[in-house]
Amino acid sequence: MSDAVVRQQTETAHSGAGWFRRMLDSDLFYSFRRSKLTMLAAAVTVLLFLLAIFASVLAVQNPFDPAQLQLMNSRISPLWTADGQSPFLLGTDEQGRDVFSAILYGLRISLIVGVLGVVFAGAIGITLGLIAGYLGGAVDAVIMRIADVQLTFPAILIALIVNGVAKSVFGNRLDPISMLAVLVVAIGLSFWVQYARTVRGSVMVEKNKDYVAAAQLIGLPAPKIMLRHVLPNTMGPILVIATINLALAIITEATLSFLGSGMPDTMPSLGTLIRIGNNYLFAGEWWIVAFPGIALASLILSINLLGDWLRDALNPKLR
Repeated sequence: MSDAVVRQQTETAHSGAGWFRRMLDSDLFYSFRRSKLTMLAAAVTVLLFLLAIFASVLAVQNPFDPAQLQLMNSRISPLWTADGQSPFLLGTDEQGRDVFSAILYGLRISLIVGVLGVVFAGAIGITLGLIAGYLGGAVDAVIMRIADVQLTFPAILIALIVNGVAKSVFGNRLDPISMLAVLVVAIGLSFWVQYARTVRGSVMVEKNKDYVAAAQLIGLPAPKIMLRHVLPNTMGPILVIATINLALAIITEATLSFLGSGMPDTMPSLGTLIRIGNNYLFAGEWWIVAFPGIALASLILSINLLGDWLRDALNPKLR
């Protein structure tokens, strides 16, 4: 191995170690270590994400596969009760689905819809916010008036409208994957306004600074200036909004599924599982609704706590 290759590998290792050391010494990581509640919330969030990712490994059955379900195993109580049976740790529902397995797979569906919905909303809102803030004038006025009109409607109402339009157009042709895509679009169209207004305000401040004037002076096109120079300086508020909106997106999906406008029973999310279990709550089968509800509440609470910490940690007035 030549000296040049060895030197390059050494420099790469040092640069990687230097980046990691800077991260550990940063104010953000120091703020994270100081808050035990934030560390607990991060641990719970990571745990739930890992459970969703490895659901197929941890689950005792695939609740989405009808061939693995047996009606003879329906409504079995949790394992630690007198009527519990192995391997159903948290019992089964009315279709013979293992509740623990259903929670793992439902958690995966809820997180997929939430993450993709936030990404879609962010893509729309950030793009429109950059255009409105950088160009100004009539373009800014039109985009912001559309945003103002949408703010007069609750997000869940917009999601219901989009969902209803999709069902009226496609009817029974919507399979579970298509329904998931509809939910992503519905959630994205419900939450883009917050990104657009925040990015617009940041861009209006940044575009008057010297580095933007220098980029314009050397002839860089507007899209490149917006994406490579202005956008990175607005990422702090965007990260905070995305974290908080992830919890809101998951709640919105759960609400739609609970109302019967979300994921079907054949591919249930946490909201669908809660809707199914709610029908048997007063019949004594409390575990069908209780454990999915606890999983959803834990996920939402941990993400919200992380969002609150990130908002305070990135606020320069609180440093």
